Amino acid sequence: MAQLWRGVIREYMEYLPFAEGDPIITLGEGGTPLVPADAISRRVGADVWLKVEGANPTGSFKDRGMTAAISKVVAEGSTTVVCASTGNTSASAAAYAAKAGLRCAVVLPQGKIAAGKMAQAVVHGAILLAVDGNFDDCLNIVRALADSYPVSLVNSVNPFRLQGQKTAAFEICDELGDAPDIHVLPVGNAGNISAYWMGYREYAERGPATRTPRMWGVQAEGAAPFVKGEPIKNPETVATAIRIGNPASWDLAVAARDESGGWIRAVSDTQILAAQAMIAAEVGVFVEPASAASVAGLLAAAEAGDVPKGARITCTVTGNGLKDTETALAGRVLDPTVIPVDIAAAADALGLS
Repeated sequence: MAQLWRGVIREYMEYLPFAEGDPIITLGEGGTPLVPADAISRRVGADVWLKVEGANPTGSFKDRGMTAAISKVVAEGSTTVVCASTGNTSASAAAYAAKAGLRCAVVLPQGKIAAGKMAQAVVHGAILLAVDGNFDDCLNIVRALADSYPVSLVNSVNPFRLQGQKTAAFEICDELGDAPDIHVLPVGNAGNISAYWMGYREYAERGPATRTPRMWGVQAEGAAPFVKGEPIKNPETVATAIRIGNPASWDLAVAARDESGGWIRAVSDTQILAAQAMIAAEVGVFVEPASAASVAGLLAAAEAGDVPKGARITCTVTGNGLKDTETALAGRVLDPTVIPVDIAAAADALGLS
């Protein structure tokens, strides 16, 4: 009999700071598809796979870290969690807090959150505070709250978040039989690139993998502090999930880039939206704009002649496209052809007759 997936903590407990008997708050996160992307492979001359993190319970990779963070909060006896968010963290924190019976407060930049993500936080019962500022301002507020009041911070500065997120690297190695040659992913607050590198290193050190990949990080041009080499005061990009000017995991991300022999580069919003449309139309996976940054960066690297021929490459696509349908549908006409209840009319409309 096949064994059902048990969530990332139980599946990878020997690699995580948990033990049998610890409270585990899970929604069955992880075990997400690793999809061969033939259309992208042909374009870049490599063997490309997409790690589809939009298949997690709340539709983004954040669930991997949130199961670990919220489980530790419950173990420590706290009753309230707080986070700053560009959307996906708020959705995940609210859902896992609801499962655990905790109070959840979310601090968001006013007017900068996709409606789908805001809806998730609302339906899961989070208390929303909108700040007249950017994500970095929100993060400063929640850090100060956690320092001064009896609340637990569950942003990626919480070390248990990265512990949970590193499990995606384990899954990729388990499915491919080893680490890829290159791993590409979007970079916003930079927790994910740091977590993946941690996971790849641990798997190589302990034996399931024989090597580690080069880590390629991709930012949006209007929110590219790593590329500029300094924080950006007012970041702007259509890719709201990576609209961050002063990443919390700066040092860890730089270490991941440098230790792996990788890079962090930027692509334009136009390149991101073109990649989003291509992934949907040619690979069959609908992702939010920030997710498409990884593929946009890979395509740009291929155009520059930087993709090794035949390399095995994995790209993380971080969140589900349904979180931000307004951006995806911009410029498209939602006007289906209306026909009578008649098969001949249907055939006519489809050009089959």
